[in-house]
Parts: sequence; structure tokens; C-alpha cells
Amino acid sequence: MTSTTVDVLVLGTGASGLTAALAAADSGASVAVHDKASLLGGTTALSSGVSWLPANRYAAAAGVADTVEDGLAYLESLSNGMIRPEMAEAFVRTVEPMLDWLETSTPLRMRLVPGYPDYHPEFPGGRPHGGRSVEPELFSFDSLGDWADRVFGAPRRMYVSESPIGGGTGFLTPDMEQARAQENLEGLGRALLGGLLKGLLDRGVEPVLDSAATSLVVEDGVVCGATFATGEVVRATRGVVIATGGFERDPALVTAFLRGPMSHPAGAPSNTGDGLRMAMRVGAQLGVMREAWWVPVIAEPGDDTEQYALNGVQLVQRERSLPRTIMVNIRGQRFTNEAANYNALGGAFHAFDPTQFRHVNQPCWILFDQEFVDRYGGYGVPAGGEMPDWIVRADSVAELAAALVLPRDALVETVARWNQQVDRGHDDDFLRGDSAFDGWCGDRDHYPGPMATLGRVDSGPYYAAPLHSSTLGTKGGPMTTADCEVLDVDGAVIPGLWAVGNAMAAPTGMVYGGAGGTLGPALVFGYRGGRSAATSRAGVPAAEAS
Repeated sequence: MTSTTVDVLVLGTGASGLTAALAAADSGASVAVHDKASLLGGTTALSSGVSWLPANRYAAAAGVADTVEDGLAYLESLSNGMIRPEMAEAFVRTVEPMLDWLETSTPLRMRLVPGYPDYHPEFPGGRPHGGRSVEPELFSFDSLGDWADRVFGAPRRMYVSESPIGGGTGFLTPDMEQARAQENLEGLGRALLGGLLKGLLDRGVEPVLDSAATSLVVEDGVVCGATFATGEVVRATRGVVIATGGFERDPALVTAFLRGPMSHPAGAPSNTGDGLRMAMRVGAQLGVMREAWWVPVIAEPGDDTEQYALNGVQLVQRERSLPRTIMVNIRGQRFTNEAANYNALGGAFHAFDPTQFRHVNQPCWILFDQEFVDRYGGYGVPAGGEMPDWIVRADSVAELAAALVLPRDALVETVARWNQQVDRGHDDDFLRGDSAFDGWCGDRDHYPGPMATLGRVDSGPYYAAPLHSSTLGTKGGPMTTADCEVLDVDGAVIPGLWAVGNAMAAPTGMVYGGAGGTLGPALVFGYRGGRSAATSRAGVPAAEAS
């Protein structure tokens, strides 16, 4: 059995883990970073790389008015009692110090995604015209040397603002594509990771991959390291930071904790709750366990076990926001605002009928017509293309009902009522199009305004695809202080243990404030947690040590 000793041990290499490791190293600590996966980056590598950061400098530079107070008011208006005030304060007030540090200590540079509205922009403090969602500048993977090929995910050479969800076309000119490829420039989540990783490598810290932690080392009530599946022990004189992601890939934990149905998770396969189990073993108090970063997905048919792989899983955002599409449940009825933000839609998928004793909106289907296909395309198919064979097709709404085994009259009536409401220019049933967010991913020729998302479904043939309640990652984990120190079941700090990112109890509770609502807090609390761990003294809570 081998043993090494450092000041701070970080478990996980997503945005929160790399940020924590960087912040600890920048504070003078010796740092080791381990990840059980064979490639670095976790779910961050699959993400857009967008971070939701209220009152940020990029908005101010663009002339967008925002304040810390408005950011806090917005979170409070959506809290439903699940956001602890000290966590909201720590988040919003640390945005500027964290960005200062990123720009002076790493090659990562950020920029505003123009116009991207908050997900609930009409709530107090919300921003219907954007200003809080920022993304990484393009980053050259050439600067990573041997590490360029050790990051999870595939290269994507564009900005979010060039994609359909950011207001762009989703296509680069051939010359632009070639120029970026020659410089090995990437955007989105891998660009975010690239900048953080380069900062870490510049400090002489190289992550150790294929290194799964199995348990924490505890001596005299103090967490002082971790044991790994290889038999190695890494001792940490100041403490351990858990940044192992969520637990959406562990069926037993999903059944035990999540509030409603979830299948086909879209996050990294390594998110099996390792950090959660380690924290539970040492008495951590848990919070926000029922919640996840909910998202609807479609999945190509296959073996049920494929829900634990990424193959064939597509997030459904633009397709359900565009005109000429609706969602229906097993009763053949609409049941929600289809264009609402994906996290909030989790509540609609989890509606439970006490008489039938089942979730009434799972399964459900997304319906669209030929004009939708011709005008917009979707599901990996360009406008005017041929929909894949696994998407159900029928010449009439009645025939589509028969193919889906849905009540014929109910589905025909649902489509007719939808078309009538479109003609009147307002969705009286679920208010689709009322929010500034609803049409953002819809038809940009009609944005802003309800017709960016309202459109008749009346041009045969008609199509339907099964829609699943899924998640980008879970939100539950150990409760922490504002500096990410893990609390025990009695509310006392567990000396030597920190948790960040999706491995901590989400500081924003059930709220997804806007695009980047996962990564914004991940960066901020990774920064706070890493600094806290680096400045602690063994066995002494950071607040007392400083």
C-alpha cells in the first residue's frame, strides 16, 4: 500500500473540483486531484459551459443594469423556503471576487451571452433581457499538451451565442470551422474545463485519473485523507474536498431520494454518488435530496440498460419551444407550458394521481407536424429532412392516436383546441408565450412575442416522439456552510471535509435561475471551498482557523 501526503485532496475534476483545486493551490496549499473516470471533466464537459452569475462585470460593460440586491430578490422570490439566505448571499456577493481571481489566475476568459433571459424573468429581480448568463471564450487545446486528449466529450468549436439556444444558427461557415480547427479552438463546456485545467497544470498540479476513492480516512473525528480502490492512501493535512458530482447514475440512490420518475440521465456515467456515500458514512447531514436539475429528453429505442449510457439521449429544448409542436400525456391531453424552462418542467412530469396511483404525465409524447419538419427540422435532422424511423408518423391526428394507443377523441380535441388558441394568439390553458423566456429558443423571426412559440399543428403527416423525465445531474448532498464545510447531523462542522458542485446540497435549492444555473454556483462555491480548505488547520473549522 502506497501513501502520499498533501495539504488538500480534491476528489473530482468537473468545474467545481478544478476550481477548488486551483483556489487551494493559489492560497499556498499543496494539492492532489483524483478522479475515478479515465477522462477528465465529468458532466461539465458535456455542458454548454454557460455560468449564471448575477451582477457580473460583463453585463455592466455591455450596459446591462443589474445589482446584487436584484439577484438576491430574484432567488428569494423563487425559493419556496429551500434557499438558505446565507448561501444566497455568499453566492451572489462572491461573483465579482471569483471573476477577479479567474482573470488574474487562469487563462480562462468569459463573455456575456447577449440577451439570454433568466428562466423566470417576470419574477421580482428577474432579467427578461439577459445579462446574467456568461460563457467561456474559445480556448485552444494545443496549450494543454499531453492533456488535450484526456478531457471527456467531443470538440465543439462554437459559442453558445452561435448555437440555436443562444440565438444563432448552429452552423459555422466552412472557413470559420477550418480556422478554428487549425488552432484547435473549442467553446462550451470543454473550453471552460480547458482554461481551468491549464491554470492547474501551470501550478504543477496534474490530476490523477482512473483513481476511485472508496472511503474517507478519519482520525480523532477529523477527515484527513482518502483510501482508493488501488489500495493507495492519500493523506490530507488540511482536508478533503468532495467534488464527485451527483448520484443520478445509481438506481438505488435515485429510488431512495428523488421526488419523481427519472430515466435516461444526461450527465456523465461516473456520477454514481461516490462522494455522497463517503459523506454519509462520516455522519453528514443531507439536504435538497429530492431535487435534480430536471430536463426532458428523447432517447432512441434500445435495451433499458442504455439509460445508463449517453448513446441516443438528446436534450429537448428548442424542439418543444418552436411553433407547431405540443406535448401530451397518456390521456391525450396537454398538461403544461411546453416552452417553460427544462428544470421547472420536472414538476409537471411528477404530477401524481391518487386514484390511479400513478404519475399521470409519464409517459408522454411530443407531437409536431410536417410544416415543423420542413421549416425547422430537429432531433438531429436539418429542416426539410427525413425524421428517423423510430419517431412515430401518421397521416392524421386520429391515426396518430391509434399508433400511440391514446384516446382518439381526446387527442383530436386537444389539437383542435390548441389550434384555436394559436389563432387567438394566446394559450389560455398554460400561458405558453407569456414569459420572455418561452420564445427565446423558438422562432427567432418572431421574438420577442408569443408567436415565437405558438403555431398551429395542422399540416400532415403528424409525428410523435416519447419524452422522458430526465436530469442533467442531482442537486442533493451534504449540507455545508457558506464556505462549503460539511455539516454533521447535529449541524456542527465535520473537521477536514468540504463538498462543492453537485456533490453538495444545492445552494440555490430547487431553483434554476437561468442558463448556467448549475455552473455559476459550481464556480463560486468551488472557489470558496478551495480557499477555505487551504486556509484551515487540521481539526479546526475554517472560520476558527482564519
